[in-house]
Amino acid sequence: MLDYNAIIEQYYTPGYPDHTLLTTHSKQVAELATRLSQRYMEQHPEEVIDLDFVYEAAMLHDIGIVMTNAPGIGCYGDEPYIRHGIIGREMLEKHGLPRHAMVCERHTGSGISMKDIIEQKLKLPLRDMLPITLEEKVICYADKFYSKSHVHRIKTMERTIKSLSKFGPDTVARFNELRELFGDPTSLKE
Repeated sequence: MLDYNAIIEQYYTPGYPDHTLLTTHSKQVAELATRLSQRYMEQHPEEVIDLDFVYEAAMLHDIGIVMTNAPGIGCYGDEPYIRHGIIGREMLEKHGLPRHAMVCERHTGSGISMKDIIEQKLKLPLRDMLPITLEEKVICYADKFYSKSHVHRIKTMERTIKSLSKFGPDTVARFNELRELFGDPTSLKE
């Protein structure tokens, strides 16, 4: 298994608030994504989700936040927060991890379409950044239930949809497609 902690520690110092926040949030997402994947495969035995990859990629999905200007979560970089996914992609590509890198780029919101980028005038490359593989989709979905500003609680389905609705109906529709695939995470047993 990939030593994701060694990669994280190249950019974050253990014991510092940004490291604690990143690893706490990422572990929550990794554990939920793993449980959702297991339930999905029980319901769809013909499908296979790479559980090791899901855990590793979930632990690294937000690595790019360190370069963003998000003081509320302890990040004091220069880039807008919306760019943390593409920054993470670039970081992980330098480590020779192209599959993990794509999770970084494709997890923001319920994925970001080129249409979203144009209509919302987002400072992002003009391309679709939508989750494609089951692994990308489950991490993107699990991530929506944990906020970095309230790390110790899982969001309800209603609260999650409400927070996504400010990005438009397409974002909510994509989220609902993920919901159809993976179900309500609050119904999972610990």
